Parts: sequence; C-alpha cells; structure tokens
Amino acid sequence: MVRSDLQERRISAARAWTAFVESGDAAEDFVRPEILSSWTRSATAVKPDVREAPLADEDETREMWRGSPLQVAVERVEEELRCTADDGDLVIAVTDPDTRVLWTYGGRVMRHKAESVNFVPGGRWDDESAGTNALDLANRTNAPSMVFGPEHYAEVVHNWVCWAAPLHDPVTGKHLGVLDLSTTWDRTHPIGMATARVMARLIEGALPKIPTPRQDEAIAEPGLVLTLLGTAETWLDGQRLLLNRRQTEILALLALHPEGLSLERLHAMVYGDQAVTFSTLKAEVSHLRHALGGQVASRPYRLLMPVATDVDQVLALIRHGRVAAAVEAYGGDLLPGTNSPALAEMAEYVAVALREALIADPQPDAVLRYSELAPYDTEVVDVCLRRLGGSAHPALPLLRARLAASR
Repeated sequence: MVRSDLQERRISAARAWTAFVESGDAAEDFVRPEILSSWTRSATAVKPDVREAPLADEDETREMWRGSPLQVAVERVEEELRCTADDGDLVIAVTDPDTRVLWTYGGRVMRHKAESVNFVPGGRWDDESAGTNALDLANRTNAPSMVFGPEHYAEVVHNWVCWAAPLHDPVTGKHLGVLDLSTTWDRTHPIGMATARVMARLIEGALPKIPTPRQDEAIAEPGLVLTLLGTAETWLDGQRLLLNRRQTEILALLALHPEGLSLERLHAMVYGDQAVTFSTLKAEVSHLRHALGGQVASRPYRLLMPVATDVDQVLALIRHGRVAAAVEAYGGDLLPGTNSPALAEMAEYVAVALREALIADPQPDAVLRYSELAPYDTEVVDVCLRRLGGSAHPALPLLRARLAASR
C-alpha cells in the first residue's frame, strides 16, 4: 500500500475518532463495527489520553508464564520470532485469553516505543484497560484482527498498526491467547495479517501435546495420554513412558477399544497373518501392564484408567464441524509404518475423514496447513482455490505456490 493511500486512510480514521471522542458521533459510516463497539466499551472505562497500559502483578505474570505450554512453544520457535521482529522492525507479543501480555520481543525502534506504553510482560491490553487494539479484538472475536492508527482508542498509540491472531491448543482446541505483531502505521503492508497468522500457526505447532506441569505442581488430572498421529509418545500422570514399538501398538489398540479385546482379537489386530504365538503377545501385554502399574485387565484385555488420544480428538473435532482445529490436531499418519493391520486401517480412516471434511469445508488456512502434511494431495488445494475464486484472501498466494510446487 503506497504511503499516500495510507495517509488518506489515517486521516479518515482520525476524523472518525475525533467525532466519536468529542461529540459522541457514532461514526458508523467511517469505521468497522467491531472498532465502534470497542470504542464504546473503551469510553466507559478509560480516557482517550491514557498514556500507558496498567500493569498486572509482576510475580503473578512471571509465574503464569513459567513452565506454561505457551512458554514451551515460544522457546522452541523463538529464533524465527526474533528474526521476524528484527527484519520488519516489529514488536511481537504473546498474551493470555484476558489480553495480559506474557512475552514480547521487539526490533530496535519498536522495542523502545513498546516499553514507553507498557507493551511489556504484565501489560493489560484488554480494551477496558488500554482502549481498542488488535490483541483485545482477536481475543474477543477468536479471529484474526487488525487495528490501524487512530482506530486505536488511546491516542498514544495512534501511530501504531497491529495485527493479532488467536492461539489455540491444536489437540483440545482451547483458546490460549493471541499472537500480535505491531509497528508504526507507515509500515502497514497487506502481508501483515498473513504474517501474524503464520506466526500463530508456528507457535501452535510447537505446543507440547500434553499440558506441561509447572515445576512445583503435579498434573491435576492423572491418566494416560497417547500421541499417535505423526509421532508416538505415551504419558502417564505427566511422566513419559518408554515403550517399544509393539507395546505402543498394543496400547493404542486398547485405548481405541475401551470396551476391551479378547486375546484372539487383539492378536489378529496386532499381527494379522504373521506366524506369532499367543505367548509372545501375552509377554508384551505383561510388560505393558508392568509399565502401567498393573492398570491392564485380562479377559478381555482393557485399560483400567482414563485415557485420551489425539486420534479421538481429531475425530471428535471433525464430528463437531471444527475442521480447522482438526487439521491443527492432526500431526500426520497414525503410527507411520505400522505392521498392525487394524492400526493401518484406522490410519486410513482418520486420513480420509479429515480429507473429506476439508473438501466439504475448504477453509484456506486449514487447507494450507493440511498441504504441509500432505504436499501431493493437490485435489484439496484445487477445491479451496476454486471456492476462493477471485477473492483476495491472504492465503491465496501460498496456496497457489503449494499447488505449483506439488505439480
């Protein structure tokens, strides 16, 4: 966007803001509905000349961040986040669902600007504390949001532009907060929103598959957690179990069949036509029972503890029509390379179910994520591009590039 267009946009937003602040003019024809709604909320709680966001308790904020899944994810991709901030002279922030800033990193210029308005860990940036901003809108609407220049209610950040995208746990779908990118208004670029979405997806992809216990706390809900899609991990009461491949396959089958399996049926599901004795299977189950503290019953074989799997999670999300969340929770094929005929069949079922859900509802960001997992499945990308038609969706160039690369 050329500077003259940005300048005109900024002047228009400033006029609407002035009319609203000085005379209560609703300005419906000049600002987006979500901005006007936020201005109205802000006006009841803060003054437009507020100079900085209030700060939450420093120790409480630090404790909330320490050991949290978001901290783990940010540390895993911190180099990419910092490079983005440095290259674009941005300040990047991660918040909780209440729009309290938990982590920030800024380029040279923006770091100083951010500190001057308490855009730092502990800063409370909900619109009733600091006025209209993209972080609050993304948290409230659970959708990517942008606030440009004087669309901010607080005059102190009228020179800013902010793009924010919500953060979700890919497995549970739980809303964790937002990822925000901010810079000066004259650096506004059409790719800003797409970049925020990509950065949010990067963090979501780095989240641990299970809740990360704090250093001084135990897992609140004990039980068994299995990651089977893409990678295989087993966690019992917050502790990772080291199982061999066959034990993992047996455990996966028991988890996916809570009603229990007879010795004969379990044997067929694990080994198929292989010439393996029942005694071999019994020995594997015995080792598994020992690893699980005796929590495997016999006749039929079944688990005697709560169990959660990412397979069940993906299928549940598909059933509820939450296709984008299902794609985020889908880490890849179920136990790739498994020799178990039952698990190979389940892997096909999950993959086809997800693919069909995407064809029925080809959400661009979800299709883009899926294309990273299945780069040669061009039909899903084709369907999405046809659905987009001539729109200017931010994911369009990336989808076209993915399609060209796969062909």
